[in-house]
Amino acid sequence: MNRLFQTNLRHFSRHLLPAFTLLLAILTMPSIAKPLASPIEGRWDITVDVAGKPSPSWLEVRHSGNHTLIGQFVSFSGSARPISEVHFKDGKFHFAIPPQWERGDKDFTLEGAIQGEKLSGSLTTPDGKTYTWTGVRAPSLRRATAPVWGKPIRLTDGNTIKGWHAEGTNQWVAENGVLKSAKSGANLVTDQKFNDFKLHAEFKIPKGSNSGVYLRGRYEMQVTDGKGLEPALDQLGAVYGFITPSEMMAKDPGEWQSFDITLIGRMLTLVVNGKTVITNQEIPGITGGALDSNEGEPGPLYIQGDHGPVEYRNIIITPAK
Repeated sequence: MNRLFQTNLRHFSRHLLPAFTLLLAILTMPSIAKPLASPIEGRWDITVDVAGKPSPSWLEVRHSGNHTLIGQFVSFSGSARPISEVHFKDGKFHFAIPPQWERGDKDFTLEGAIQGEKLSGSLTTPDGKTYTWTGVRAPSLRRATAPVWGKPIRLTDGNTIKGWHAEGTNQWVAENGVLKSAKSGANLVTDQKFNDFKLHAEFKIPKGSNSGVYLRGRYEMQVTDGKGLEPALDQLGAVYGFITPSEMMAKDPGEWQSFDITLIGRMLTLVVNGKTVITNQEIPGITGGALDSNEGEPGPLYIQGDHGPVEYRNIIITPAK
């Protein structure tokens, strides 16, 4: 064997054989299953028939690993709740979740079927009541262009309530541009509806009270007595059940505080008392207490008045043109 051939053989062994070995290992590996792709995956806007009254709910289904569907669900009360497994077969599905704010100690159960881009079925609450429901795919709400802002609209002014109506018996009063609710009662809703907007709102609550500002009447920004607490999904500055603010910026009870909100499609930026605590994050779906689940449509502002005393002032909204 001549010297040149020996040199070439050593070179082949040192550089090419490891590559061939790796290629052979890849080709002989067992096949890896692709992630599950089910027609029920995605987000769904749901309307429940509660004794003839349409009540909004929301469902998200996604895969976990190769064989399991999981998700989260918002009922017509309470916050988003995780679903440990969604059972789906032959176009039908069902799941169960523990009770939250409902009366009763049984699981909350939901079953349904998919037909094209629509769902329908029934649900049973922990107190044993059963209702029918229908659902459609939730819109993405992605905007192709940046908004052009219109003129600001002042929603609080003077000593009369203008541009608002109460959902129920009204306990709200207006004094010198301040909307006051001295006790738990009706929520207050704007007559006008909005799509994308910038919003400034100032509020004051006593110790232990609770309120919220609903964007498009569907997404609740929490107003709570949160001074000294850690940021949480149910405390000041949270999108109830979905987004936790980065910091707790609450002032003492009885002090005026502020929200500055930008909502474009589903994308939210929130400034609490001068500090940005949510930066361009997506709101997945409606929160408990929403007026409806028609996410593709404009909606009103509403301020919560059924969880204790609260005052609001300097509510100014700047809608997109």
